[in-house]
Amino acid sequence: MLLQRLYRVVNSSRILQRAVVLKSIYPALKKESNMQIIRKLTIISPFTAMGIWGVAKNNDEDKTKELLSEADARFDRGDYKSLYDLLSKYKDSKDVEILWRLSRAIYKMSEMASDVEARKLIYEGHDLLRTALDIQEDHYAVHKWISIFLNSKSILEGTKAHIRESYNIKKHMQRALELKPGDAMLLYMLGCWCYEISNLAWYQRKIASVVFGEPPTSSFEEALMYHENAEKADPNFYSLNLLMLGKTYMKLDRKEDAIKYLKKAAEFPAKNDEDQKAKQEAQKLLSSI
Repeated sequence: MLLQRLYRVVNSSRILQRAVVLKSIYPALKKESNMQIIRKLTIISPFTAMGIWGVAKNNDEDKTKELLSEADARFDRGDYKSLYDLLSKYKDSKDVEILWRLSRAIYKMSEMASDVEARKLIYEGHDLLRTALDIQEDHYAVHKWISIFLNSKSILEGTKAHIRESYNIKKHMQRALELKPGDAMLLYMLGCWCYEISNLAWYQRKIASVVFGEPPTSSFEEALMYHENAEKADPNFYSLNLLMLGKTYMKLDRKEDAIKYLKKAAEFPAKNDEDQKAKQEAQKLLSSI
């Protein structure tokens, strides 16, 4: 947790440490010797001491909840730098809920940073998520965000590295979906993975054959399945899912369906740069049909 415990009960010093805590609670005991305090503690109910510890523990939990609530509020407002400043003070806390949220902020910051700074941020976020994964393997958000960071990191390292990491990227997305079935964003991400693998250029396939022997495979049909399931799980949740539906239908020569979803993407109310880029690409594709 974020805050250190008020005291630790260990071996023979257990009673004395409790005495120190009680001294801070009862000023009248301040001038008494340790032995006097210990004698008094022998008549204190163990439930009293447990109550003191319980209050301290509850205070820690409440402060952590407040911190995470504030972090989520800043993320929703797009205050990524202030969110980073807020959480980075606790990056050594070993709290998984803090680590993945900090990494999420780092990723958003990397999207607006220079190439040099973005590279540093991607590696920083990736390392934090590796730490989080070592602490807790069964956290869906950790797997979700490490797949995103692995994708970005491998792109920075070149085509060969990107293809080499493709299996791990999909593995983490699938594990996240196991831990949170029906998550629309994870379904969208898996759809994008299948689309990308199916759309590899010939030279990329050649590299993949050298790297793997049997390179990763998928199909536009599989990509469509994931994007359709994402839309069923949460209709109109994401402009890019609408765009990918249109693009995947185009690859499958389903023109009417492609036009339907490209129009939806083009008409989607833009709330951020992602939405605006999706609108522009959808409009461009519509004009080419």
